[in-house]
Amino acid sequence: MNPFVLISPAYAQDITGGLLGNATQFAPLILIFAVFYFLLIRPQQQKQKEMRSMIASLKRGDRVVTGGGILGTVQRVPMVQDKDGKQVPSNEIEVEIAPNLKVTVLRDTITSVVKPVAANDTGAVKGKAS
Repeated sequence: MNPFVLISPAYAQDITGGLLGNATQFAPLILIFAVFYFLLIRPQQQKQKEMRSMIASLKRGDRVVTGGGILGTVQRVPMVQDKDGKQVPSNEIEVEIAPNLKVTVLRDTITSVVKPVAANDTGAVKGKAS
């Protein structure tokens, strides 16, 4: 008979304990999620919020870019009545893409509003002493 058969094997015990062991196992996953949130998710949400507010505040004279890449100037933003009877901006916007050529586009297809860029003159400003 083999004397080693009667000896039960010894198993290693978890030193960190139950609750602390589980927390240390999930800590890297929580850290990865936090990094993804602050580097990817949150900036994208802020960009979408800014885009929604920009499109909601469209007015006549704004230069816009449509989803197809067409540049144009907003000519008319018609108002319609909602179910409560209040006047709200329509989902359709009239855009002039060439002289005397106006098209109607959906508000959702506008990808950006082009802001005029100020001139960057390097010359001296009149009236100012050097």
